[in-house]
Amino acid sequence: MNFATRLQQLPAIAHLAALQLLDAQGQVVATIENKPGQAGSLAVYHALAQKHGGAITPAAAAEGLQWYGEHLADAQAHPGKHPNIDRLLAWAAGSASYGVRLVAR
Repeated sequence: MNFATRLQQLPAIAHLAALQLLDAQGQVVATIENKPGQAGSLAVYHALAQKHGGAITPAAAAEGLQWYGEHLADAQAHPGKHPNIDRLLAWAAGSASYGVRLVAR
């Protein structure tokens, strides 16, 4: 399934200003904002957190990579171009889980 089609199937994010990703100590390691260029990733991470008990686990990260569809190959070919995909690649290969804090509009 391509990315645009996947996005249509994910829960709405209009109520969110951002999503913060938290390490085991509760420190913010990344923020994904609801703005052009990041809204798709916000939708992916939001849906993954809902599906996986409020966290991005290695299994959630691996699933998220599938959801990015055609963008995954581009991210693998050009590290750094898609930081939200790069993060999931690293997290899928690891063992840590990351908490998610939603920031309302």
